[in-house]
Amino acid sequence: MDRRVLSVMQPFFSDEFYNPSSPYAPAVAIRRIYDEAKHSIACSIGAKPGEIIMTAGATESINLAFSGIAGHVITSNIEHHSVLACVQNLDKTIIESDEKGNISVEKVQAVIRPDTVLISLALANNELGTIQPLREIAAEVKKEREARLMRGDKTPIYLHSDASQGVGQLDVNVARLGVDMLTLNAGKIYGPKQVGLLWAASYVRLSPQIVGGGQERGLRSGTENVAGTVGFAKALELVQEHRRYETDRLAKLRNQLQQALLRAFPNATVSGNQKHRLSGHLHIAFPGIDGERLVFILESRGVLIATGSACAANKGTRSHVLTAIGLTDELADGSVRITLGHLSTDENIKMAGEIMIEEINKEYQRLAR
Repeated sequence: MDRRVLSVMQPFFSDEFYNPSSPYAPAVAIRRIYDEAKHSIACSIGAKPGEIIMTAGATESINLAFSGIAGHVITSNIEHHSVLACVQNLDKTIIESDEKGNISVEKVQAVIRPDTVLISLALANNELGTIQPLREIAAEVKKEREARLMRGDKTPIYLHSDASQGVGQLDVNVARLGVDMLTLNAGKIYGPKQVGLLWAASYVRLSPQIVGGGQERGLRSGTENVAGTVGFAKALELVQEHRRYETDRLAKLRNQLQQALLRAFPNATVSGNQKHRLSGHLHIAFPGIDGERLVFILESRGVLIATGSACAANKGTRSHVLTAIGLTDELADGSVRITLGHLSTDENIKMAGEIMIEEINKEYQRLAR
């Protein structure tokens, strides 16, 4: 967590630990601070404060977006596990991505049915970094909605996007994206973990997931997480302020590392759409190498990378994203995901590349014996 985020949160763990739903003056003051934090978050994404529901992370936000769905839904085979779990028992169409992790507008358009009520696609894939054409997809959803209204059909159709991976590196403005619902996660932008939100336009009908006191528009009851919301607001403010500079900086560092690895290992394969991907993502496969073994070797040298998403790693399974884009078992098992961020510098990225090249060479030598 960014120290500046932690700094603004700290008073609400101790001195200002009042329940914002209580009627006495110190609590009313905390309610005002909480509402101001939500207003700041809303301004950061071009939304109205009353349309934001705070949640305990992105997974809860996604579950809330799917609440009360009665009809056909569309998603893709490279979505986050939480999305795929939500659609498991629904009437669904799962679009297949291409080999770069792209979901085309045409594929979405082709599977929209008269009873389609929800389309859920991530703004950027959390493993490959591939950025989806969400604005163009939103335009198709708008056309479908208008066509239904023209023929007197009141069946709603909503577009939801998990933008957790993209915020801080992409323009995440709900009006410009054209979405009806948006999921964000504070932990992805140097804010507190277990703090997220669902933005849902006022016309979207949702069902409560957690009932009780009626907080968060009655959709997410429970005492408000003041410290987390204040921290989220600060984290969003910081990443939005520095987004353009930071994305350029990370892209240069990522490209330097990618070039160094490909020079050393010409048979390595970079996955994802290299023209349209997050600036801090590099997904690369070294044929014949055991990716999991490499992760632990590099950890002992101070280089922290992953073999895929944290969810897949936790289950000890091959990533469904890599299977979806058609990677062979050899390439999938030799794949690693390298993510860059605030802590990445010219010096430590150069050092990380040198260590990686050294250890991968050792692994190839070991396998050749």
